[in-house]
Amino acid sequence: MNLRDLVYGLYARRVEGRLDHDQVPKHIGVILDGNRRWAKASGGTPEQGHKAGADKIQELLGWCAETDVEVVTLWMLSTDNLNRPEEQLVPLLGIIENAVRALAADGRWRVHHVGTMDLLPARTQTVLKEAEEATRTNAGILVNVAVGYGGRQEIADAVRSLLLDHAERGTSFEELAETVSIDLIQEHLYTRGQPDPDLVIRTSGEQRLSGFMLWQSAHSEYYFCEVHWPAFRKVDFLRALRDYAARHRRYGS
Repeated sequence: MNLRDLVYGLYARRVEGRLDHDQVPKHIGVILDGNRRWAKASGGTPEQGHKAGADKIQELLGWCAETDVEVVTLWMLSTDNLNRPEEQLVPLLGIIENAVRALAADGRWRVHHVGTMDLLPARTQTVLKEAEEATRTNAGILVNVAVGYGGRQEIADAVRSLLLDHAERGTSFEELAETVSIDLIQEHLYTRGQPDPDLVIRTSGEQRLSGFMLWQSAHSEYYFCEVHWPAFRKVDFLRALRDYAARHRRYGS
């Protein structure tokens, strides 16, 4: 171990030791940004960047388990990403499929897909469905894998689901107009039944949400980190938690 690693380890333990676990967010959303930029800076290929980013996920979940986080949402592929050229998209989907299989095989996490399943290739759909089924009874962290996800698409899907549900019940448009509410729409979101994210972390220095959990993040705190996702360290994670704990959440009041 060199001096830099020693100092880093001491600093990380110091930050962790001062962390108040009562102030830890229960649900963290993470925008996994910067894989390709990390690869370019390292002299690697985009595929190597995505693979390094996928490998980082298990580390993150381990840190979350150590700090009593209960739900983690990982934005792995947006609906916009599905428009990438086939030579870029096919390898990326393969890496995501392997990452989801690894999450299911780990045995600690409960995997749940959030996104529009119909937009994804059949093989990817199968991997996601099998991971959900295999981990359904696991007691660990609930891991939402956002694949083929877009915030506006989610709201559109929720409204469509609500309309179809009430059409099957024979509800008239007049009756529906009188009963529709925030709570009713929320029951049709991909994350129905889950707490909204307390903290949203975005790596790679970009300071925007890009449509991530538009509905659920209305009262979330945001933490923007300069480091690219594959280089995200435990101390970066702990700093995000420390920053969150120092804020006074107002919930619009």
